[in-house]
Amino acid sequence: MEFHITLHGRAPDPLVLEDAIRAVDPAALLDVDPASPTLRVATSLDARQLIALVGEAGYPITPQQVTQLPSICCGGCSG
Repeated sequence: MEFHITLHGRAPDPLVLEDAIRAVDPAALLDVDPASPTLRVATSLDARQLIALVGEAGYPITPQQVTQLPSICCGGCSG
């Protein structure tokens, strides 16, 4: 699943968030969109798990900051 998290206030350290999320989902990818205050995350986690992990990493967020994008998976790589 892909999520966009609207950032407020201080910007999180992407490496800290990456470590926290990859501890649970080693294949997760994330980056900060430089054109907007948005953290982009591709992960197998659901929104609830993602919100908890980001908060535990020191950057609490609310469900209103999280947008789940529709899947663009074609199923070609793993069915």
